[in-house]
Amino acid sequence: MLKALLIALLEPTEKLRAFERNGDFTSRLAMLEELKTLPFGAVWDYYCSKMDVPVGPDWLKEVRDYETKVTSLRQS
Repeated sequence: MLKALLIALLEPTEKLRAFERNGDFTSRLAMLEELKTLPFGAVWDYYCSKMDVPVGPDWLKEVRDYETKVTSLRQS
């Protein structure tokens, strides 16, 4: 949820709306393409680092360790 919120906060929504209101769909499309390369990932990685949680795909190892240690002990 926090990652989605970060992406939404970094999106230039007003600029996109202005392009649409003005009928400038070419600029709107170009901006949407630019959004795909915005550095929200670097901001998210920094946040994770500050919160002392795994950065990038390293969180998956934490999940797998949890599954092995905790969920595998549950009985059906």
